[in-house]
Amino acid sequence: MQEPLAFRIRPKNLDEVVGQAHLVGPNSFLRKSLEKKALFSFIFYGPPGTGKTTLAEAYASSMGVHFCRLNAVTCSKKEMEVAVEESKLWHPTILIMDEVHRLDKTKQDFLLPYVEDGSFFLIGATTANPYVSLSRAIRSRCRILEVKPLSEAEVIQGLERAIEHPKGLHGSPKFAKKALKYIAKLSGGDMRYALNILEEAAVQFSEKKEVGEDDVKEVERVPNFASDKDEDEHYDSVSALQKSIRGCDVDAALYYLARLCSAGDLDSIKRRLLVTAYEDIGLGNPQAVMRTQLAIQAAEQLGFPEACIPLGDAVIDLCLSPHCRVGADSIENTMAFASSRPFYIQDYLKYMPVNVQEKDKYPYDRPDVWARLQHLPDEFKDMEFFLKDDKSTSSYVKALNARYEELKKQGRSSDLAGLKAKKPE
Repeated sequence: MQEPLAFRIRPKNLDEVVGQAHLVGPNSFLRKSLEKKALFSFIFYGPPGTGKTTLAEAYASSMGVHFCRLNAVTCSKKEMEVAVEESKLWHPTILIMDEVHRLDKTKQDFLLPYVEDGSFFLIGATTANPYVSLSRAIRSRCRILEVKPLSEAEVIQGLERAIEHPKGLHGSPKFAKKALKYIAKLSGGDMRYALNILEEAAVQFSEKKEVGEDDVKEVERVPNFASDKDEDEHYDSVSALQKSIRGCDVDAALYYLARLCSAGDLDSIKRRLLVTAYEDIGLGNPQAVMRTQLAIQAAEQLGFPEACIPLGDAVIDLCLSPHCRVGADSIENTMAFASSRPFYIQDYLKYMPVNVQEKDKYPYDRPDVWARLQHLPDEFKDMEFFLKDDKSTSSYVKALNARYEELKKQGRSSDLAGLKAKKPE
């Protein structure tokens, strides 16, 4: 039984790599490294199927040096020790580590001294953001190189290469251009996914002289997109959803919501919609915030696929509502101030004040005094932490601003005894 098509035609050197011109093209980092025979340790970071491991092996082969390959998910410390011993026999040696983000801290620390002294050069491949998933010590010793999704044209180029490659389809069957374009469109920039569809179609329609677009549709109709909750593209979709709502782009917000619904990640959707409602819409439309909470409750009760309906309503509501960040900005500003200095609370505000005369005790029975009493410490009694939004079109925000100004004009005092001495109006 032969290996998968993607494995059989894997590029043997950098010249055979499809796409990634920023890494393998003229004047690129890898090309300069190859020309000068200067080895480095680095981490390839990018979505699945974009050629990270392929690039690593092609680079090692182009350099003409010994390399060994391990997978962080399955390799043991003993296997890593064997790789170290190999590096003593063949120098220089490149250690290619797939899924490098899966290495626990102990294994990452084990690699450090060997990467440090050049015993071997580490090339890691990961779909997870290395600035989050890898230790700072590893990152400081490796250059981070982003591997990008392939364009449709690049995927088509790779498919055409696979069709003609002696170890690929070897020219049979042929594929119509529309069929290749359809596969490229489905792939989402994932070359391995595209090659798998190509191979399945080639097997299923091996008797045909030319495989058409309709034939490919019988093999696969569902596009390839990130649906793994642990992948960075998933979190990028979550981030894009919030930013789209913030930018009042209802079409984009619905698209990213649909991606997340397709992934079935209700927990991420609930959390993101709720924080977006309070942070970006907030006081601009408190009713929309409440409706979002009700939509989330309905989604929980319904489950997918019906949960998409109330969630879609909430996204449209939030996008097209008046926005106001007064609440979020005000508390963030206040937290930054409060955490930077000590504070003092007046005796009349304390829960159980000691040795305080009756005239200086908080008047629970005098609502006329409450709004005239100074509550901030004397050191910054005139500080304004509420960040007014005078440009808001929300009638509710305008009412809040008016009330705020009214209270400011009225003034506040720490002379509690004097305030209590005045008769209620």
